[in-house]
Amino acid sequence: MAAAAPPTPPKADKVASSSEVNSATIGTSGNGAAAPPPSNSRSDSSGSADASISRVNTMPPEILNSERLERPSSEVKLKRSKTEWQRHNNNILAEEAAQIFDDKISVQQKLKLLKRIATVKDDGTVEFEVRGDVEPQTLGVGSENVCNEVDEEPLDATDPQYIPPLQIVMLIVGTRGDVQPFVAIGKKLQDYGHRVRLATHSNFKEFVLTAGLEFYPLGGDPKVLAEWFLPSGPSEIPVQRSQMKEIIYSLLPACKEPDLDSGIPLKADAIIANPPAYGHAHVAEALNIPIHIFFTMPWTSTSEFPHPLSRVKQPAGYRLSYQIVDSLIWLGIRDMINDVRKKKLKLRPVTYLSGSQASELDIPHGYIWSPHLVPKPKDWGPKVDVVGFCFLDLATNYEPPESLVNWLQAGPKPIYVGFGSLVSF
Repeated sequence: MAAAAPPTPPKADKVASSSEVNSATIGTSGNGAAAPPPSNSRSDSSGSADASISRVNTMPPEILNSERLERPSSEVKLKRSKTEWQRHNNNILAEEAAQIFDDKISVQQKLKLLKRIATVKDDGTVEFEVRGDVEPQTLGVGSENVCNEVDEEPLDATDPQYIPPLQIVMLIVGTRGDVQPFVAIGKKLQDYGHRVRLATHSNFKEFVLTAGLEFYPLGGDPKVLAEWFLPSGPSEIPVQRSQMKEIIYSLLPACKEPDLDSGIPLKADAIIANPPAYGHAHVAEALNIPIHIFFTMPWTSTSEFPHPLSRVKQPAGYRLSYQIVDSLIWLGIRDMINDVRKKKLKLRPVTYLSGSQASELDIPHGYIWSPHLVPKPKDWGPKVDVVGFCFLDLATNYEPPESLVNWLQAGPKPIYVGFGSLVSF
């Protein structure tokens, strides 16, 4: 796809000015790997051949179109062969890392800093480098954002407290690989007596209804999202923003509108969401109901491995990689989030740079992979856990070919590692 000039930044309020936002959207979907790899790879835990992964990624126009940042335009266009670093001036210093999260630093200054220390690569990953002599603790982002190592408390052996039936809405954005684990979770919640509405893209309506769950459509088309796995340049920004806007604006109706087919009313008592449903926490805030985040890949900062959308080799930069990716995402959707907060949710605009630095710190997170494969990091607090795979028994009547059976019985049991719809790295 031929590159085009970045779109004109949208007009925004004083909190989200046009110089601060337009599109740094990095979207991910696909039932990601149980094992958060040291770089970018993810695997499919749903077992579905239809599962796919999509990734969206562009930098804000303030970074791409950098006259205000006093950088030559030839240096900032996304070109496949011209994203090499200048290592002598791209190493991150501790004081620079602190500036990213300093509320006294203007957004424009933070944009300029992010442009200098991080590069968005053509495969949708964020690359940066840390000086070899930097210790991990010197890149901390503040004690309020860091969970110290904790000792796991033993589970209470007594029966859990009775919870009355709830109306639970799941807000799930992504492809088949993202949706399928939540179908399994929804069915289990129904077994406990709760009413479950799974709100996702219209493509999956039949899949959700066939599983016995209620369905409500969210905006966005996973087929379009999947085309962004290898972004070609800023010409994709308008398409990406349009998709994200559709998703964000469809979240509130999914939690309060009657069923579109039956007309049965619903008012959510709780929300379950995955991170690409940007806006979920704001809807929960407006409705004053609890929310729980689940995902198939790590989205909570840790010092044990880097963000799956980042490229950083030095362990000292692992935790910081989550904050940098999160900041780029937030800068890309900030104007849309604040627009929804004011016009639809009747909430005050938010001014924090990073979506994970404020309200989401208190949101429980569950990660859908086996703790035997990748244990819970020691620096994840008590509200973050690794809960295991969530499978649907879709092949109970499957009869394997005789040749496959003979091969499986001919020697020791094989180990299979699948990467789902992973395209290339």
